Amino acid sequence: MKETDNNVSRDASVQNMPANTHPDEFLDGEMFSNMVRGGAAQLRANAEEVNNLNVFPVPDGDTGDNMRMTIEGGVAALDGVHSKDLAAVTQKLSKGMLLGARGNSGVILSQFFAGMTKGFAKHQRANAEVVGVAMQEGVKQAYASVITPTEGTILTVAREAVEYAVGRITAASTITSLFSDLIKEMYNSLQRTPELLSALKEANVIDSGGAGLFYIMQGAYKILVGEEIKNQDDLPLVQSPTVDFSSFGADSEMTFGYCTELLLQLMNAKVNPDTFDEKIITEYLQTIGDSIVAFKTDSIIKVHVHTQTPEKVLEFCRRYGEFLTIKIENMSVQHSQVLTEEKSDEQREVPSAPSKDFGTVAVASGAGIADLFKQLGVDEIVHGGQTQNPSAQDFLAAFKKVNAKNIFVFPNNGNIVMAAKQAAQIYDAGTVYVIESKNLGQGYAAISSLNFQSGDPAQITEMLTEAMSLVTTGCISTAVRSADLNGVHIECGDYIGFVGKEMLVSEKDKLTAAKALIEKMGGDEMYLITAFTGSEAAPEETEALSDWLAEKYPDVEFYTVDGGQDVYPFIFVVE
Repeated sequence: MKETDNNVSRDASVQNMPANTHPDEFLDGEMFSNMVRGGAAQLRANAEEVNNLNVFPVPDGDTGDNMRMTIEGGVAALDGVHSKDLAAVTQKLSKGMLLGARGNSGVILSQFFAGMTKGFAKHQRANAEVVGVAMQEGVKQAYASVITPTEGTILTVAREAVEYAVGRITAASTITSLFSDLIKEMYNSLQRTPELLSALKEANVIDSGGAGLFYIMQGAYKILVGEEIKNQDDLPLVQSPTVDFSSFGADSEMTFGYCTELLLQLMNAKVNPDTFDEKIITEYLQTIGDSIVAFKTDSIIKVHVHTQTPEKVLEFCRRYGEFLTIKIENMSVQHSQVLTEEKSDEQREVPSAPSKDFGTVAVASGAGIADLFKQLGVDEIVHGGQTQNPSAQDFLAAFKKVNAKNIFVFPNNGNIVMAAKQAAQIYDAGTVYVIESKNLGQGYAAISSLNFQSGDPAQITEMLTEAMSLVTTGCISTAVRSADLNGVHIECGDYIGFVGKEMLVSEKDKLTAAKALIEKMGGDEMYLITAFTGSEAAPEETEALSDWLAEKYPDVEFYTVDGGQDVYPFIFVVE
């Protein structure tokens, strides 16, 4: 087996693809469902490899995980679906992927499959020509989902592979021959991405999103030709944290109740799914619990509630439908430290507020940052950040809780903006304005300037955007590999400092790197620095940095916030 320099295996099934393994003239819903499961399993097996294809040598690579969770959201939607109707199956898959989409790569992936779904809308089964047309629709919709498409990314890999495969379709083509051509060119296109995107070439990696798409299609092809993918049947539909049950024993008191979540499929035999109002469920849940979310997508209702009596939730909801998924967790059981902090925030939540004119939602990557945003007036916090990108469904749940006519959203990470926008397009109970804050500093500046006095959403958006332009955000992190970027030589294990995509410093010592980055960010021209300290920043390091700033730049105001974020020991917001 030959591997590329970038450690993405071509695989024997790609090298020796048969032109026509068996006479498979049509693709139906059952085979498509199996192929998608195979693609998800193949990506899962290689997700960490995709994560490591990161342009910046920072331990924040999450493309593989984002794409994995996105397609697993689609697989979860297919759970219990047994149909040969291709249109029906792809519609279910697409809906699950759209709601579960995480990160830019995950959103693009969900849009690719959404476009394919349109192409299959009138087909219970499809021949190679129809599948090719559907793939072209997928590429078209994926490109349309990005304001400024960049070549050398997952978009290029999808487009070039589909163009090649469709261009080779003849009257004798089969589904197998089409996917054979698709995978071959997808692999070749992936190897060409560094020639199209200088950042990839400088970092000596191929595009991570393209690699994720390749593994999905490779897994789908393996299922098509009858190959077995290890542990495919054990594919998890959600990410399961490790739970420590030692804190809840035979003599424990049930204090916090149960976090109860479910997907309810409304049934025609019980209710009219088209006219059913989910407020019926919300109003009942308010009598037995809190932290309530209940929103409807077509004929499926997503329910979340904290209650002492989960059995009553199940009994009531089953009056109207049947369960697709159920999750009930004892909230008194202690999880990991991060999960415990997030659960504590959930326990402080209250039922949906009465409708109001303006509301806010912000993404926060640490408990301290979340608390600060709450103090500044943010209504709902979506937990997440680098390596923990929230899904479109997470945003929808937050919008529902805010329950405002106009909702302003602060993603605070460039890789979360598209998921927020996708959720904004789906949400129909109000108007959502995504303020494209691409880092913590921009979000902090905008949230600090929140003022709804004008009552004009356009004017408020302009004010928030202007506030973001007045700050610069710099980050300190640890290099996970050696590299040469922007003229800076980096050794694995160094502490590196950067602003946006511009690498500025690399030092052996954390404090030395922090000082060097601050000097590069403005020096004497600065008048205010806010430092968000992460989980890896020791108090004595923060104190030493403060002393150095007071001596070096006595006219600069310096504030610290115990942000608690991972990955970045220091994040500096400079004005």
